[in-house]
Amino acid sequence: MRRNVLLAEVSRPPEPRLERSRGAAEIRFAPGAVGGIAHLYQRTPCRALFPRVEAGDPQTAVLLTTSGGITGGDRLEIAIGAEAGAEALATTQAAEKIYRSLGADATIELRLEAEAGATLEWLPQETILFDRARLVRRTAVVVAAGARLLALEMLVFGREAHGERLRSGRLLDSWRVKYDGRLVWADGLKLEGDLAFMLDRRAGFDGARALATLVYLAPDAPGRLELARELVEGAASRAGASVVGPVLIARFLGRDALALRRDVVRFVAGFRAAALGLPARLPRVWAT
Repeated sequence: MRRNVLLAEVSRPPEPRLERSRGAAEIRFAPGAVGGIAHLYQRTPCRALFPRVEAGDPQTAVLLTTSGGITGGDRLEIAIGAEAGAEALATTQAAEKIYRSLGADATIELRLEAEAGATLEWLPQETILFDRARLVRRTAVVVAAGARLLALEMLVFGREAHGERLRSGRLLDSWRVKYDGRLVWADGLKLEGDLAFMLDRRAGFDGARALATLVYLAPDAPGRLELARELVEGAASRAGASVVGPVLIARFLGRDALALRRDVVRFVAGFRAAALGLPARLPRVWAT
């Protein structure tokens, strides 16, 4: 009997060893640096492109993952900073896809920093969660007194174009925002287990298939609340805006991901024009 057990153990195929990504991107904008970039570091699958910007737009970085998406066990570390006096924008080339996991979490660590007198925008396209995806994303924001930051994150629950529903998986999405050395806002969203039930229940997401969060951190944030509320009027999605200290938060929740995206585009275009004095449009890659 023992010999048969040993033979079975020998003949059992080994567990597959799957490749995992350990990507990183670090970009630091500075007004006096060559090309406006004081520091650049990138590690596969993360890449940064610096396209020619349209008139009136700030220095822009476009991030992409050469792997085409992220899956369980992958880890990305992204740091975007703007030194004193810099005006900069970072976005993504396309929507980020979080594929089905075999059990491990995909992790994204994002850090945004703006020094005094700097203006930094983080305007990525949406993150799409496939069914059985597992994502842990932590966003840390550090803004000095006198700086301005506009940040956006959009989540799409399932591939609507394929008729896919997000039935199971894990999502932990957190924000930690510091202004002038103090923690001024913290937020976290955790979904795990029967995601279809959580997304459908009226006391939860009430059937929503997409969520967007916008954060504006600046000395004039409280005075921009009326503007934000005007911009969310007429949205196809459920939307609202509020202020916590120096932080203005706008949120969109919708059953149609494309309609929510249009609401966000309209909001961001109008808000950046009024609050930051920038063109009323999003980066060109959003239209490609």
